[in-house]
Amino acid sequence: MPQIAQLAETFSSQIFWLLVFFGITFFLIGRGMVPKVMGTVALRDKQIADDLAAAQGARDAADEQEEAWRERENANRAAAQALIAESKAKAAKASEKKLSAAQKRLDTKLAKAETEIEAARTAAMAEVEGVAAEATQDIVARLAGATVDKRTARSAVKKALAHG
Repeated sequence: MPQIAQLAETFSSQIFWLLVFFGITFFLIGRGMVPKVMGTVALRDKQIADDLAAAQGARDAADEQEEAWRERENANRAAAQALIAESKAKAAKASEKKLSAAQKRLDTKLAKAETEIEAARTAAMAEVEGVAAEATQDIVARLAGATVDKRTARSAVKKALAHG
């Protein structure tokens, strides 16, 4: 076959041109373009690493600010609780004073009312004794036909009231 016979004659020429094109391609792409691409990739990797470091720094700063805010918030909350407790204590003390003053006024009014009631009871008893003595004089005069003086009638009424 003639194609196989030509193979030995063209083989060396094809290898020569293959090496020439491979060399040109190697120097153009391998030595010219690849370093530029690798430089761009390295620059991009450095930019990404710098951006990640900046993001981590920002996150750390935000965490610190949040922690400081939480501490301030807790301190403010504690101060507010202390203020509330102090206000409650003041209000309790003030209401206790008001209640004490009101209780004193009520006690005074109660004592005065008890005195007035006792005076009214005494007056009522005296009046009842007087009316009972008059009724006794009337009853004795009608039933027995005798007259009894006021002093005797009062004395009898007092004895009857003391036993009854």
